[in-house]
Amino acid sequence: MNQKYSEKKILLLEGYCKQCLPFLREFRNLGCDVTVLCNSKWDCAYVSRLPHHRILGTCDPKHPKESEQYIIELIKTGVYDLVFAPFDFSARILSHHKEELSKYAIIYANDKDIFDQANDKERVMAVCMKEGLPCPKTAVDASLVDDVVSKGLDFPLIIKPRRMYGARGFHIFHSAEEMQEYVKAKNINLTDYVIQEYIPDGSRVIGGNLMIDRNGEIKSKYLYICEHLYPEIGGTSTLNAILERPDILDTCEKLCKTMNLRGIVGVDLMIDKDTNIGKVIEINVRPVHGITLGFIAGINHAQQVLEDAFGMEVTPMEVSKKDTCLRILQTDVLWWLSSPDRFKRSWRRLGYKHIKEQMFYWDDPLPWFAFLLDGIKNYKKKMLEKTQ
Repeated sequence: MNQKYSEKKILLLEGYCKQCLPFLREFRNLGCDVTVLCNSKWDCAYVSRLPHHRILGTCDPKHPKESEQYIIELIKTGVYDLVFAPFDFSARILSHHKEELSKYAIIYANDKDIFDQANDKERVMAVCMKEGLPCPKTAVDASLVDDVVSKGLDFPLIIKPRRMYGARGFHIFHSAEEMQEYVKAKNINLTDYVIQEYIPDGSRVIGGNLMIDRNGEIKSKYLYICEHLYPEIGGTSTLNAILERPDILDTCEKLCKTMNLRGIVGVDLMIDKDTNIGKVIEINVRPVHGITLGFIAGINHAQQVLEDAFGMEVTPMEVSKKDTCLRILQTDVLWWLSSPDRFKRSWRRLGYKHIKEQMFYWDDPLPWFAFLLDGIKNYKKKMLEKTQ
């Protein structure tokens, strides 16, 4: 296997993302020459001992135009055989410039039209409703509060930005009057938002992860459940574990095939506590940070990406370790300190025999500490973003 890729030069973007680490490790293990593009010397991939080359350049969502131009010029050097995006920001850049950049390297990204449709939460909801796939009831093409009421949605309702990741911009309304006052006060254009039913408190956040090859065949698929979230409302998962729900996995598969998606795709869902139905929330047309669990559970996503990108038969893979959970200790400690369910929902009490750290390896420990120090330094700013 190593001989197949011994001369392949891989450019891995967004070295600050947690999900770049398992790809970095496995690309290297498979014999590739790996370069990571980082924005800071504190990026987890920059401090890692695993990259063959580190580029300290411009790759920052806060500076989109400068970053886009930097990435484009870097690819145009023609040095790399394959360019891989681990997060939304760089995935959008690759998709939007795939045609022009494909003459310099293999751009492992969906085509622009497909990416833009999947990255628009309202368009995803429209596809789900058309195909009869479970999703929150959504007011499609609503520009006024009166439009929302006329579409027959019951309060409470939520709004969230159509094209932003995370819970930023999320807001709950319990009446049309409350919604009208908020929209007017904030000068909100509702066409920029998804408006849909509020899934009740106590519902569970889960994710579906699929690898779809260039021919549209699914080569690996699994679900994971977010056992802990910090903050518990609108937060990020701190403890993930494999979930077996064939019905929900079937929903993810039908949605990805309907939308003609390729590569690694993450589907965010919630299990409605009142109905036990897994409802689609959004699609991530790139690896989600929980994908590390897939690597640990027996699926080498990096190998599948290389096989797919270089025109080989993609090896089908299945989850083999179902009793292991994956923890981000730095944020899981914060969950434990804040959650009233800390003793009820410990990983042992939940029945998991093994626990793995998402970012710590004895042969490469520095990313764990870099993530901790960055989290301490930016804690207030990140929590403020969550409240927005």
